[in-house]
Amino acid sequence: MLLAPARGTAAQSEPLARPTNPLSLAQWSLHRSFGLCRPEERPPTVLDAMDFAKISKEQFGISRVEYVNQFYAAKVSTPHFASELRKRADDAGVVSVLIMCDGEGLSGGAAAAERAAFAQNHKKWCELAAALGCTAIRVNARGEGTAHEQLERCADGLTQLLAVAKPFGLAVIVENHGGLSSDGAWVVKLMQAIHDDACGTLPDFGNWRDESGVLHDPVANTALVMPFAKGCSAKSYGFDAQGNESTLDYPKLLDVVRASKYRGPVGIEFEGRTMSETAGILATKALLLRLGCVI
Repeated sequence: MLLAPARGTAAQSEPLARPTNPLSLAQWSLHRSFGLCRPEERPPTVLDAMDFAKISKEQFGISRVEYVNQFYAAKVSTPHFASELRKRADDAGVVSVLIMCDGEGLSGGAAAAERAAFAQNHKKWCELAAALGCTAIRVNARGEGTAHEQLERCADGLTQLLAVAKPFGLAVIVENHGGLSSDGAWVVKLMQAIHDDACGTLPDFGNWRDESGVLHDPVANTALVMPFAKGCSAKSYGFDAQGNESTLDYPKLLDVVRASKYRGPVGIEFEGRTMSETAGILATKALLLRLGCVI
């Protein structure tokens, strides 16, 4: 007969496994390779954004992707586009996580009609995200007026967008992406004002800069918004000789992620200019794996 281990034995004192998050690849990491850049940065051969999933899997060994809507704006409403993009991801064995949406108006515009248009402008991206099997769209919380006015207006615009996204089974997630959204305390107030489980945050490790470009305590700000996280962006700029990110305290940032309840993908988003996009993605991947993320 097998006996249960006695209280205090090694079987009971083994440490619990550390929480882990899988990796994904944000398409913005390759924005120059896909031709979305200044003319002088444009590579001799521009990659086809339709092949993003294949590139992620074959070149970087990453089987989850985060799309950027700017690469598909001219095609999103054309016949068979969504099914073709889905097929390419499926053929590559890649899961589509989310679409990062920009350029569709202000969620916190001063005019009510502007906020309504913001919500409706995202419907085509919700349709695409659902067709691809994504769980969310990432949007911006930007507006007009005082901080309080923007809080109320962004809450209204995002609530209207939730009504558009929910029938597609999608969450709406807000990235710290400039303006007041790069203040973690303001984002927390926004989440509390919306008070909807379908709305959350996408903490970006590096986007905690004020309007003058000063970076404000990425670890503390990330910790503020992490309880609402439905995504996570591992921004990176460059690396030292030991493979550590040279701007951000990645060990502390990953501790914040692990201390939260979020177990979804951590998306690699390399933005550096001192090394190639390929080298930057691989360096970020290596660092995240070393810090406990998984493929």
